[in-house]
Parts: sequence; structure tokens; C-alpha cells
Amino acid sequence: MKQLMRTNNPVSMAIATSLLQGEGIDCFEIDVNMSVLEGSIGILPRRLMVRDEDYDAALRVITDNGMSPDG
Repeated sequence: MKQLMRTNNPVSMAIATSLLQGEGIDCFEIDVNMSVLEGSIGILPRRLMVRDEDYDAALRVITDNGMSPDG
């Protein structure tokens, strides 16, 4: 798995996940439950992971839709 995107913005994460799923690219969001440990202040970004072989296509989907891998 390779990190495609890292962000504190849950809306950007949801949009990116939806775009990738629409293209048939599997993705997995990690660090979702870290907010419990940090006290829900949102300083730890969530990461969106894709399979190594899907990374180039996923990056193209994200950037073609005006999003940045940095969130």
C-alpha cells in the first residue's frame, strides 16, 4: 500500500474516496481513530492509502479533479 493523500479535512477525504471508488480504485483510510487519542482537536491528519499498482491512476484521478495529495 502507498499513501496517496494526507489531510486533516474530512470533507476532502470523503470526496477523494468517492472519486476513487467511482473509478473502481480500492482505497483505505487510516489514522481515522487517532482523534480519540489526541482529544479530537484534529492535529493528526488522516491518510488515504491505495495499492501500489493503483497509485499512478489514483493520483491522476485526484489531481484531474483539482485536489492535492497534501489535502
